[in-house]
Amino acid sequence: MTIFERIYRFAARSSGSVLASLIEAIKTAFSGDPELRRRVAFSVAIIALSAKMAKADGIVTQDEVRAFQEIFSVPPEEQRNVARLYDLARQDVAGFEAYAQQMAGLCGSGARNCQILEDILDALFHIAKADGVLHEDEQTFLQRVAEIFDVDQSHYARIEARHVLGANANPYTVLGVSENATLADIKKSYRLLVVENHPDRMIARGVPEEFVSIANTRLAALNAAYEQIEKDRRLL
Repeated sequence: MTIFERIYRFAARSSGSVLASLIEAIKTAFSGDPELRRRVAFSVAIIALSAKMAKADGIVTQDEVRAFQEIFSVPPEEQRNVARLYDLARQDVAGFEAYAQQMAGLCGSGARNCQILEDILDALFHIAKADGVLHEDEQTFLQRVAEIFDVDQSHYARIEARHVLGANANPYTVLGVSENATLADIKKSYRLLVVENHPDRMIARGVPEEFVSIANTRLAALNAAYEQIEKDRRLL
């Protein structure tokens, strides 16, 4: 029996909240393998919260489906079970806030600006913006999830700026630096962010390897921001 088939069977047998069944399924099925449990929990978080975001927005576009597939590479034998989990989560009577509160436990310590929760937010932003528009309902959804994840406003602004469409992103916000900072200090911050957001770091903290595209997108945004600042400073 495959991983997601096992989880789906747990959830489908539930007469109550799908959320409660998913959490219990993960705890039960992978009690002897904490690392695998965290990887599966991360995957379920993306499935469940993206399903809830689609419900909040009211529609699921093909662009969003493709974006989901880009960051969630599902083996052919698991696709049916993942689709069924997605539908169960979307139809669940529990609100998205209950899902987010449970997923916040992935951090364990409850530390503010937890990196694995930032990874989840990045994935949700990637899906939300796929149709070329970040809708108001999606923005409200993402902001509330960030609050539950204990992501502070300045950190959330950095995450959001990485996903601003077109050429409207503020490069200083992306890098989390002051516009009055020296180029040397900006470069130091940029290099630290590049190291912190390397795909190997994501995998080490429990993010499945299928999600490295999130890290690649993040690094591209950091590189573009630094290059823009460097270019602007040369023109002064």
